[in-house]
Amino acid sequence: MKVKKLGRPTEERLAIMRNQATDLLWHGKIETTLARAKSLQSYTEKLLTLAINSYEDVVTVTKTTLNKKGEKVNREVMNDGPKKLAARRKIMAKTYTVQEQRKKGEKKADYLARIDNIKHPLLEKIFNVYAPKYAERAKELGQKGGYTRILKTGLRKGDNAQMAIIELI
Repeated sequence: MKVKKLGRPTEERLAIMRNQATDLLWHGKIETTLARAKSLQSYTEKLLTLAINSYEDVVTVTKTTLNKKGEKVNREVMNDGPKKLAARRKIMAKTYTVQEQRKKGEKKADYLARIDNIKHPLLEKIFNVYAPKYAERAKELGQKGGYTRILKTGLRKGDNAQMAIIELI
């Protein structure tokens, strides 16, 4: 398979893809040049396919902890299975870490409570929002892939580059 080089050295090209994939998965839609959008489409769909194929791999573990009174308490904890853990690590390597933002008008205490147990908000969004949504879509339509759409918008002023919007469907 031939790789579009985008006129950049390998490290720069991969950094661009990683940055734009992170933005696309976080915001759901970005505007870029047509050549970058086409390369980004392949890159992002592979990440989503990886998440879709492994999001249901969860293992329930019983842990014994001490409560405030010093008594032993058994808790059931949901851990990632080996397939989901490997997929998480691959996706983490191919995207940047995004910090959850405070919503407008949200109090600091509410914000801290909302993000308390979330270490990687982008991964949580991929595995908890996108993966179930696209897995359901695959069952209904009987097709895999096609998670993104590219819409041409026109030419950029200045260098006359073909611009496009790439969005998650």
